[in-house]
Amino acid sequence: MAILLDEQPDSSIILIESNGKKAAFLRSALAELAPRARIAAERAEAVMSAQPAPEIVTARAVASLHDLLALTEPWLAAGTRTLFHKGRDYRAEVKTAGDTWNLDLIEHQSAVDLQSVILEIGRIRRV
Repeated sequence: MAILLDEQPDSSIILIESNGKKAAFLRSALAELAPRARIAAERAEAVMSAQPAPEIVTARAVASLHDLLALTEPWLAAGTRTLFHKGRDYRAEVKTAGDTWNLDLIEHQSAVDLQSVILEIGRIRRV
């Protein structure tokens, strides 16, 4: 995504990776391919509190859907959309999240794994 967005002059991307070694790898890998990409080597909570709401936030293998929604709630309330990659147990996560959240949810079938989806969420409201 960073490489693709680097070709768009009015776009920007922040990759959040709290693991220092992984963040260093991302910096190295993207130095020439996507030099405008910013790598934040800290916890998502710290980065998010210092950033205005983005157009889109995405996450893969970060946390449960319920926890991701709690983390991104301020941004979603401001109009941010999500693209959360979820695996074969996504239905259980959606059901659990439904105990706390009403979601405007669209499920997109993964092109890589037929048991996985990308959850596009446009708006949330606490139940």
